[in-house]
Amino acid sequence: MADKPDTPYPFEVSLEKLEALVARLEGGELSLEDSLTSFEEGIRLTRECQQALRTAEQKIALLTEKGEAVPFDPETDVGDA
Repeated sequence: MADKPDTPYPFEVSLEKLEALVARLEGGELSLEDSLTSFEEGIRLTRECQQALRTAEQKIALLTEKGEAVPFDPETDVGDA
């Protein structure tokens, strides 16, 4: 299993990695230890995907709030996750 990256993967990469993990877990060929490690990685990837979706939803809400574009700064505009 790869080490946890310092920064999240792009959404699409996280989703692909998550789908691959699910397929391996569903295959039933992993040891208990490898299954737990994969599950832990899957949880981390799921959280990254959820955060990316929340950020996108907030950006869309800002852009459509008054029908005009509003600058978006994820450092200040995203609530606690």
